[in-house]
Amino acid sequence: MFCCSNCFTDAEIKAIIEGNKVRGDCDFCGSKNTLIYEIGKDQILAELFEGLLDIYTPSVNLPDTFPKERTDLLKNILYTNWHIFTIKPESIYRLITNLCAERYKEQPELFDGPVGILQSQDCDYLEKNSILKNHCWGDFVEGIKRKNRFHSDYINTEILRIFLRCAKKSYKVGSMFYRARVCPTTKGYLCKEMGAPPEIKAKAGRVNPEGISILYLADTRDTTLYEIRAGVYDYVVVGKFRLQKSIEVVNLAEIDKISPFIGINYGFDFTQYATNIEHLKMLGQEIAKPLRNDNILDYLPTQYISDYIKSKGLDGRNKGYDGIEYISTMCKNGVNLAVFEQELFKCIRTSVYDVKSISYSYDQIK
Repeated sequence: MFCCSNCFTDAEIKAIIEGNKVRGDCDFCGSKNTLIYEIGKDQILAELFEGLLDIYTPSVNLPDTFPKERTDLLKNILYTNWHIFTIKPESIYRLITNLCAERYKEQPELFDGPVGILQSQDCDYLEKNSILKNHCWGDFVEGIKRKNRFHSDYINTEILRIFLRCAKKSYKVGSMFYRARVCPTTKGYLCKEMGAPPEIKAKAGRVNPEGISILYLADTRDTTLYEIRAGVYDYVVVGKFRLQKSIEVVNLAEIDKISPFIGINYGFDFTQYATNIEHLKMLGQEIAKPLRNDNILDYLPTQYISDYIKSKGLDGRNKGYDGIEYISTMCKNGVNLAVFEQELFKCIRTSVYDVKSISYSYDQIK
């Protein structure tokens, strides 16, 4: 049987399949004349998945005190919790039982019945291996707002550092980004007026506290227009910024899409990944989430994480990284970049736009 690169979202597995440069038809997703992998020809993919399967215990072997809501069928867990497959649970079941055929013969209950992770209920394990220790995101938010703002004990920074390293991204000198400002007239602003606000005027944002100036950029003109929530009949100046030297940022837009199969190179294992995947998803969502009010306390959790990224060398360096990349929830497929030092970019051109219309998408609240 053959699976193909289209069956997977995981970059490591896709690279293995595409590296074979063999084309054919897929037996699982139905793709035709695509890059395929012959199951059983070698054990490369099977060996990768063996390590992942090892972290799960069939429910019949779990202690009676283990919460049933923490168990599910393996095919559902692989579909919902892991960013590995593009195919649906039934197709995942067919693929994984063929790929790991020997394991299926030896331990069918692992594939056919509910499974769970023993360590997910071990307080000592979570204290050492979970980004939020024994807490949930809500505990961290409440703690940093109401209890201890500058020295929070809710975050395990050593584990956070491991996963942030996996989300490192580089930009070469000359890369272009954009920044927009609403202006009162068609005259617009000069290039020198398009940078980050002076510290005395710097308001709190998702990456910076009040009084600390950060340059917020976007990957396209459209993204930055949506991000400033330009209204109909507004005049908007868009500045084009050129990167002055190569930089490294932490890409929180992809923090929950890290391949679990690269752990051996970065210092985490499958159990640690499974323990933290929901925390990583929450981190990526929270830093991108637009606020519905002006309560600056709501920015504190992501400011705390951002300050850690800024000040700590995630690779053992003496300084932190140059910025944080995160998804735009205002513009589909848009990406934002918060740069800690605005001198890294130079505004080289400005253009003035007259906003003619806005398109809304909405849901009725029941």
